[in-house]
Amino acid sequence: MQFDLVSPERSLASMDATAVQIPGADGDMTVMADHAPTITTLRPGVLKVEAGSETHEYVVTGGFAEIGAAGVSVLAERAVAKGDMTQDQMDAMFDEAQDIYNRAKDNFQNEPGPVDDAAKLLADMVAMGGEIGLGTKQPNL
Repeated sequence: MQFDLVSPERSLASMDATAVQIPGADGDMTVMADHAPTITTLRPGVLKVEAGSETHEYVVTGGFAEIGAAGVSVLAERAVAKGDMTQDQMDAMFDEAQDIYNRAKDNFQNEPGPVDDAAKLLADMVAMGGEIGLGTKQPNL
């Protein structure tokens, strides 16, 4: 099946794939050829693409995946090849998530939904750092 990964900055990947593991906002999923048509949102995590005998890994922070019988197109808010990810980039992503959480806490004091969503984003960022082997600061919740 065809796999394409694009971010606002550039196209990161376009290849034939046998399987794609997607960090979905509602849970991780693996997509293979002839998958039912689906559109899902992404959470921060590692997107893995099996292509032949190789596995390609990309760090994504959010976006959408459009899945069809012929392939998968991922439109990521931010995407970096896992091997190119640096501690400075991880720190910047964490700081951005911490800022989103702090603003949600200040702006939605009696509305748990937006604050919970921002806390989940921050927790996903910490988990992603652990998965890729880069440390994160301790979240300030």
